[in-house]
Amino acid sequence: MSAHTIPSPAAIESPSLATRFLRVLPGVGLLFGIGLLGKLLEQASTQLRAAHPAIPFPHLEYVLWAIVLGLVIGNVFGVAPIFRAGVATYELWLKLGIVLVGARFVLQDVLHIGGLSLALVAVELILSLSVMHLLGRVFRLPPKLTSLLAIGSSICGVTAIMAAQGAIEPEEEDTSTAIAAILTLGAIALFTFPAIGHALHMSQQGYGMWAGLAVDNTAESLVTGALYGEEAGRWTVLAKTARSGFIGFVVLAYAVYWSSRGLAPDVEHKGLFLWRKFPKFILGFIALSVLATSGFFNHTQLTSLANLSRWAFLPAFAGVGLRTSLRDLTGQGWRPLIVGILGEIFIALVTLGLVYWSYSHGVAR
Repeated sequence: MSAHTIPSPAAIESPSLATRFLRVLPGVGLLFGIGLLGKLLEQASTQLRAAHPAIPFPHLEYVLWAIVLGLVIGNVFGVAPIFRAGVATYELWLKLGIVLVGARFVLQDVLHIGGLSLALVAVELILSLSVMHLLGRVFRLPPKLTSLLAIGSSICGVTAIMAAQGAIEPEEEDTSTAIAAILTLGAIALFTFPAIGHALHMSQQGYGMWAGLAVDNTAESLVTGALYGEEAGRWTVLAKTARSGFIGFVVLAYAVYWSSRGLAPDVEHKGLFLWRKFPKFILGFIALSVLATSGFFNHTQLTSLANLSRWAFLPAFAGVGLRTSLRDLTGQGWRPLIVGILGEIFIALVTLGLVYWSYSHGVAR
């Protein structure tokens, strides 16, 4: 082929807005379809339990139904190419839901509990990063895989791993293994955390803070909180948002470390790097909280925003299951998952102790 037959980059037009919308439409429809089916299954199981009390029908919230359905579809049948672009938008729906939840907090709560969460996250960060690196050495994991597991488990799961990917340039296999391990651990938390919370008779606020501090991936963290109760889910959002605020600093530290060893690109403009990595949805969350505190919204509007947040979370939770690939766990054996499980147990115990200390000493209210 002659050179003049190859189009220049300038001649290649980017897809139009209408084309991009049509591309994501099938996948978005799949996300909402799975979420709505999860709601129908929850209602059906409730009716069956009422009609046949002697038969032990499982009591699963719609969020769990949505995740289980997504897991089955994604791992048994796979996600067809036509759906992938739309399924990838699940994080966008998740962030939109978090922003809308901000309208349900008065600014005083954001400042008080958010500030407390930041202090607890700082302690959690130091301990979890140290333990994950220690476990990585003990189980002889590749150094960059250990870094990804430490970043993902200490901040906000997949989002943190993806933010670090371009900064430290790990092997593709390391990235997929770390993501699979984090998502699998999040799925385990969905079933274990609510049971532990009920066994310990934790308050809605205390449990919500624990779920926000201990569960890694943002979507699974919010689901874990919501399964305990609507109030718990609200506080999980606040604690998790405070935790996400550290992502830029942690990723920057790892980028500087690996670049100093000649194994990652140099970070020339650190302030710009932090701004790019900073999760902008936190600003939207705070903005809505400020508007709600100032009385900008009336009661009807606040109710509408709360309903919109639930609708936004619907496709986000469905996407959690669809994007969890259990097959990726076998890429480097079971050692990454074992490291993740041991690290998660440590983080869960430490954060549980921190939450209990905060309430027993009157720091939280």
